[in-house]
Amino acid sequence: MSKVILITGGSSGIGKSIGEFLHQKGYKVYGTSRKPKNYSDSIFPLLALDVKDISTITLAVEEVIAKENKLDVLINNAGAGITGPIEEIPEEEIKANFDTNFFGPINVIKAVLPQMRKQKSGLIINITSIAGYMGLPYRGIYSASKGALELLTEAFRMELKPFNVEMTNVAPGDFATNIAAGRYHAPLLEDSPYKTTYGRSLELMDTHVEEGSDPLVMAKAVHKIIETKNPKVHYKVGEFMQKFSIVLKRILPDKVYEKLLMNHYKL
Repeated sequence: MSKVILITGGSSGIGKSIGEFLHQKGYKVYGTSRKPKNYSDSIFPLLALDVKDISTITLAVEEVIAKENKLDVLINNAGAGITGPIEEIPEEEIKANFDTNFFGPINVIKAVLPQMRKQKSGLIINITSIAGYMGLPYRGIYSASKGALELLTEAFRMELKPFNVEMTNVAPGDFATNIAAGRYHAPLLEDSPYKTTYGRSLELMDTHVEEGSDPLVMAKAVHKIIETKNPKVHYKVGEFMQKFSIVLKRILPDKVYEKLLMNHYKL
């Protein structure tokens, strides 16, 4: 029997690429979107789900289980970008980002675990970010939300071992997706003390996304993990220098690494 896979945020970007690739490989794929009717061209079913609304999470998971009588893999992919000087980002936007990038995935995990325990098997893949390994200037809230999900995965893995449920995370670098269009940008204020440096960083971030890798690379990486018997704790997928930046953070003195980042962002 084909594995049954649920992907949050499956209507565009990385989630869509993963879903299409796995569908073509013969898996039974269900994606989710806040407004699935807007994506009638999806080659796999899209269920209505907003990770910030627990009732929609419950209904979507129940629908998959009712149709398939099992759920083998959850891919926690839904996420939101956010940029800006931390001082100038409204508190409600910070909380909204954590609701999507951190609390949302937790609630989806909680929804699928009873079924995975019942069937004594399951795999949960949390899509995080290489940005979650370091505090990036003007992306600090995003870094923090994704870094929190990385640490959560480490703890959750150990708690789930007795139930034969595996968990891992995949940290992508920059990929050519529409994340820049959908993320919250703190406005570039004329009288802001951060105007020059934030404006420069914003241009650099958008360039990175526009010149990012093909999301198909992520899809192939996720497929390989699904077919792996004992997945690792962490996976990183991206350009060499993006992945190497994590190694540098580990081996360089903090202030040296900080200087490298500041030079990169022209600060």
